[in-house]
Amino acid sequence: MFGAGNQRRSGGRRARLRRAAALALVGAVLTGAAACGGDGATDGDKGGKDARTDGKAPASTPADGAEDAAESAASAGSGTSGTPGASGGSGALSQRDLTALAFTDGEKIGKYTAGEFSLGEPQGEDYTADPAVCQPLVSLAKGATAFEPASEVHRNVDVAEEMVGTTVAVQLRSYNGGGAVGVMKALGAAGKACAGGFVENRAVAKGQYLKVEPVKAPNHGDEAQAYRFTILDVKGTLKLYEYLTVVRSGATTLSFRADILDTKDIGKVPEEVITAQWKKFEAASTL
Repeated sequence: MFGAGNQRRSGGRRARLRRAAALALVGAVLTGAAACGGDGATDGDKGGKDARTDGKAPASTPADGAEDAAESAASAGSGTSGTPGASGGSGALSQRDLTALAFTDGEKIGKYTAGEFSLGEPQGEDYTADPAVCQPLVSLAKGATAFEPASEVHRNVDVAEEMVGTTVAVQLRSYNGGGAVGVMKALGAAGKACAGGFVENRAVAKGQYLKVEPVKAPNHGDEAQAYRFTILDVKGTLKLYEYLTVVRSGATTLSFRADILDTKDIGKVPEEVITAQWKKFEAASTL
């Protein structure tokens, strides 16, 4: 649990205090996993992996697998529309327009409440992957791929009253040219290359991802991908779980990363969160 669950909304002082207490209780498990390598995983965890004995993707540079993505992006860049519903899109949405399509601070989505991150962008540039080809699975921030977002908006969605509950980082990014197409291509390449695991590096911690598994993606936008991550805890004994869903519509990507401050497998990114954000975004294409 190295992502959305580590940063919370700026509002709700009582909720923050309760969650801080919970974080203190489970901190030893969830602060950040040590880079344990293959030794911390069982043989079952390594089943179906490639020929490497450490169960990790082969070493690579950010350029590996990026050539096809760049070609796809160049092809998609021939589009002329920057609207949310455009197939490829050549013009990114402005910061103002993208913000208008995102959840607002305090917006309710069923039992969940949206808000701004108090510490800025989650899963930012300080989150890196080893090997580098796995970077899109860790973060789609600037520098994660060869394609830089022209505008981006980040929202935290959770149940404020719960000390230990599901948290979703909802991140909208819009790209010029065929950047969004290229990002999805790079994400798909990472999903395949890193199925056997990889290491997430942060300034003060490392996390061992044991598995990257594709799961059912929602039927939204021009394309969508979804993944389940199995992560080893700091002691090398407990398995933790995160889910990532990314939807592309024209020149914009909508990313949803869900985790929980617990060893519970939440099963997927909450559908109501994805659906609510998609409907709000999609509505703009009809204006």
